[in-house]
Amino acid sequence: MAKFSIYVVEDDEWYRELLSHNLSLNPDYEIRKFDTAKAFLEELDKNPDVVTLDYRLPDMEGEEVLKRVKDYNPAIEVIIISEQEKIETAVNLLNLGAYDYIVKSRDIRDKLLNTVNNIRKQSHLQAKVDTLQKEVQKKYSFANSIIGSSESIKKVFTLIDKAIGNNISVTITGETGTGKELAAKAIHYNSPRKNFPFVAVNVAAIPKELIESELFGHEKGAFTGANFRRIGKFEEADKGTLFLDEIGEMDLTLQAKLLRALQEKEVTRIGSNKIVKTDCRIIVATHKNLLKEVKEGRFREDLYYRLFGLTIEMPPLRMRDKDIIILAKHFIQAFCKENKQEVPVLTNKAQKKLLNYSFPGNVRELKSIVELATVMSNNNEITEDDINFSNNEELYDPPISGMTLKEHTTRIIKLYLKKHENNIKEAAKELDIGYSTIYRVLRNEKVDDDE
Repeated sequence: MAKFSIYVVEDDEWYRELLSHNLSLNPDYEIRKFDTAKAFLEELDKNPDVVTLDYRLPDMEGEEVLKRVKDYNPAIEVIIISEQEKIETAVNLLNLGAYDYIVKSRDIRDKLLNTVNNIRKQSHLQAKVDTLQKEVQKKYSFANSIIGSSESIKKVFTLIDKAIGNNISVTITGETGTGKELAAKAIHYNSPRKNFPFVAVNVAAIPKELIESELFGHEKGAFTGANFRRIGKFEEADKGTLFLDEIGEMDLTLQAKLLRALQEKEVTRIGSNKIVKTDCRIIVATHKNLLKEVKEGRFREDLYYRLFGLTIEMPPLRMRDKDIIILAKHFIQAFCKENKQEVPVLTNKAQKKLLNYSFPGNVRELKSIVELATVMSNNNEITEDDINFSNNEELYDPPISGMTLKEHTTRIIKLYLKKHENNIKEAAKELDIGYSTIYRVLRNEKVDDDE
């Protein structure tokens, strides 16, 4: 571990030696001494952790030296050492960024050592926070958070990349379990706001009578049970990102208040008249068609257009082809690492069984299925018998009665066209039919629609 670097800047030789000696008693501290501001500033590029600075130096006032240090590197902590006890001077220096102001006295040794020790603890804590922040950002890089190589997921990556460099509102759509929150986190942790909070609120999980307090906060005594002041999620997410999941479930009355908060960039806690300015990016997610909700009167049109920006559609797992196997192996490895066990092989027949299932619960369901299969496996391999679905639904399992052969054929072809994003060549190849068959079915369907 690198030593904790402390610069002692003091023109009085006796006092300089006194401070240096007391600090050097800690073997983890590396001390350097300076008798002028000029000599000290010439070595500022070495970025010491702490500077003890005499307020009155022969060549420069301590206030000016403090300003230069903070302009160069705000992370360097400065402790002012002075003979005078004027409160106004101390307050001014603290406002300029000094960590502490210590008056020269008999007990200066203990005060100085305590202050330096507090700074060191604080710096270690900040280092841990920085490390954790880097780990979180690494975790939510595109490759680590949203796993896959299919064309549909590559389109998601492209849209996330477009979202990270600006503050445009983002709406993430998709079925339950497709990874909408992961996409929101990938945007936040790769954006300029990455060092500030990511705050997620599941609107559907909070009773409608509590959601206003959750978002905007409340004052003590604002309502029965409000025993203390609470800041809302808008304030928590200041300078960061507020993720509103299942926005389509929000009550119409609250939608009006949300709209005002977005327009004015300010909130008012329940029970207060004080306006609180907020600066947070809004990302919303829904499994519903919001435009349809607007037309049916369940979602405000003005709020819809306020939120309307970049739309990212998370594809269902059944449309991600080989990503199913990539994800399955990833979840198996992660489960085995967490439980300190050997990673079993996913056999070809097990892979085929996974590929033939439609996954109504999407990625979330796949994770549960392969984790259970890992537990049930023997001989260090996962077989098709270890793969158990909550229902026996296959990729396409239409009802037998009530449909003609023509209707069955049309539905199958449309399903595979959707899977291959309307690429007729790929759909025909997988179905082992000619292009003309697909064109004929689609043309006949159009004729039927026109009749």
